[in-house]
Amino acid sequence: MPLSKTKPWIWTIAIHVLLITCSTLAAEQPAVRFDVHTDHIVINIGEQAFATYVFANDKITRPFFAHVHAPNAVQVTRNHPPQPDDSQDHATMHPGIWMAFGDISGHDFWRLKAPVVHHHFIVKPTKQPSGGTFTVENHYMATNVRQTVCVETCRYDILVRPTGYLLICSSKFTSNRDFYFGDQEEMGMAIRVATPLAVVNGGRILNSKAQRNGKEVWGKQADWADYSGTKEGAHVGMTLMADPNNFRHSWFHARDYGFIAANPFGVNAFTGGEKSKIHVKAGKSLRIRFGVFVHSNAKDKADHAANYRDFLNQLK
Repeated sequence: MPLSKTKPWIWTIAIHVLLITCSTLAAEQPAVRFDVHTDHIVINIGEQAFATYVFANDKITRPFFAHVHAPNAVQVTRNHPPQPDDSQDHATMHPGIWMAFGDISGHDFWRLKAPVVHHHFIVKPTKQPSGGTFTVENHYMATNVRQTVCVETCRYDILVRPTGYLLICSSKFTSNRDFYFGDQEEMGMAIRVATPLAVVNGGRILNSKAQRNGKEVWGKQADWADYSGTKEGAHVGMTLMADPNNFRHSWFHARDYGFIAANPFGVNAFTGGEKSKIHVKAGKSLRIRFGVFVHSNAKDKADHAANYRDFLNQLK
């Protein structure tokens, strides 16, 4: 029957069915909820925990995400603080997911020798149709001196996907005086996986070039690197991704004991080339963006490549 001759009541039924279907799909999308405290935010997706964002801590003087969970409720980051059954190395420096820098104008924020101070929320934690977001202002303070080296505006987006949760970190650094980023392994966005997921315990690191584990992945530039394995009978992990429009393609600092970082700063650290500095003039800014896809079913390169494309689509 031609569409022009379709009876009106048929169109009415079709529209109602479409509306009901859309409403059902929307209802099935788990909502991101934020429980804000004086020094941390508890983030839930649906009825289960996702992560805790800590923005003030006496021992770890920079922001971080701890107790990160995959969609199947399995925790994918190492316990914080490490429990007796966990590997005990870097107990304070590797709390879960974090961004830090071993050298900004000579100050070491990675090893907690200089503090990053949460100044305020520019955008308070807010629920959105596809997830949630918040934006913070952080002040990077000079070692033992009450002087600001630079100011970071950092937006976090948490997006709920059918196959996992996508965390996007978008940061801009600026100052009213010149400053620089140095050249070390310990720079950029990093993750520490749950102890059972470490390569030394049967887990696996895989990057976008199909290179595996610390020996092959360390010091290689790639679009992404995934760290995953089996925990509580399930395959879970995290994929660390870097924006290709960052000022330089990232190298990956990877360790079989359960750690990877995406680092666009380490020319000398990873290649042995001339030691570099990324200078930022007073009043100018440097922007870098990273993503972490937390998953409970992505196993092969095709899965991770698809999640990476989704990350890129969010950056447009």
